[in-house]
Amino acid sequence: MSARTERPRPVRATGADADAEAEFHAFFERHYAELARFAHLLTGEADGADDLAADALLALWHRWDRVRAADHPAAYARGVVANMARSRIRSAVRERRRITLFWSGRDEGVADPDVPAVVDVREALRALPFRKRACVVLRHAFDLSEKDTAQALGVSVGTVKSQTSKGMAELQRRLGPHPALARVRAVVADTGRST
Repeated sequence: MSARTERPRPVRATGADADAEAEFHAFFERHYAELARFAHLLTGEADGADDLAADALLALWHRWDRVRAADHPAAYARGVVANMARSRIRSAVRERRRITLFWSGRDEGVADPDVPAVVDVREALRALPFRKRACVVLRHAFDLSEKDTAQALGVSVGTVKSQTSKGMAELQRRLGPHPALARVRAVVADTGRST
């Protein structure tokens, strides 16, 4: 007799599994665009923001029982995006350092970079250290409270207050006399439409 191999039948979600899938799907629909916009503002990469948000949501799906039990699942999700963005930025910095070391050993000279007359808000945000940038973006672009921002980043409320204040002061210095907050919000609104 020949052995007959049967393909496994797809498992259909029932009961609690179906509820979890439906909850996650609704969460995804509600928060994906916001998380992609947040990732874009943290990393400065429009192309990679969607991927980063998708990766974060995939990670959330794998821990969905823990996420759905959290007091603030959206804040939990923002924290995951912030951590993934931080890792991506650190990897990019390490790569730039390796490239710089490679090219620094060569005799070829590099001309001074062309410095633009007006600093764009996105460039100014990118210039901020990660924690200041994250605090400014969450507080002023997403209108989160200091408590929610602290929860999303895993820091104290005092840290959020000081990092936001210092970040806004740096943006004001970089952007000049125009109100930095209004310019940040205008760019964030524009970024939300383009992602």
